[in-house]
Amino acid sequence: MTQSPTTPLSADSSHGLAAVEQEIARACKEARRDRASVTLIAVSKTFAADAILPIIGAGQRVFGENRVQEAKGKWPELTQAHPGVKLHLIGPLQSNKAKEAVALFDAIHSVDRASICEALAKEIKNQEKHPELFVQINTGEEPQKAGVAPQDADTFIAACRDKYGLQISGLMCIPPVDQAPAPHFALCAKIAARNGLKNLSMGMSADFAVAIAMGATHVRVGSAIFGTRTVPHN
Repeated sequence: MTQSPTTPLSADSSHGLAAVEQEIARACKEARRDRASVTLIAVSKTFAADAILPIIGAGQRVFGENRVQEAKGKWPELTQAHPGVKLHLIGPLQSNKAKEAVALFDAIHSVDRASICEALAKEIKNQEKHPELFVQINTGEEPQKAGVAPQDADTFIAACRDKYGLQISGLMCIPPVDQAPAPHFALCAKIAARNGLKNLSMGMSADFAVAIAMGATHVRVGSAIFGTRTVPHN
């Protein structure tokens, strides 16, 4: 059964947003980077519109969702009511959802296999819409996790460009939970640099400051903004 969006357990989530903004500003200052060089993606997966609206009201304009179907159920109305809001798909994408994903999202962070490239190329051409595309790198080579193995990254990125005609904006990674994130961020940044990619989607609630120090241009922060997520009973 599909999970229903939930509301946050924590109080005033706009306070969480303000705290995250302060931490991003601090991390940028320490890294001698312009705050404008880092895009905050507020990860709203599992949260309903009534939890998202205060964050939009506080000025946040970029949001992330993990699942196409969940996003389709709540975001069209929100984006229509709030022009300028951008939506990023940060979870795995199935090729049979490519049509909906291209129509709905402004960016897709999980390009990681040939079937996805083929489906996205077809839909980008058909819809004449060009979402920003990130290749996901499985820096820890974890078998349960999506993404391209680091040793295959250069070949895959070249195929995205040359075979499928995709414009790749950057790379995304999710380090293993039981390892220090910095080496994984450094590896992702190194792959991006040698492939001429300027954008790096790295860092979540627990490690986004480290990611900024390592060059992240996009950080994906959910619980630090919205509070603890609950998993509804089916």
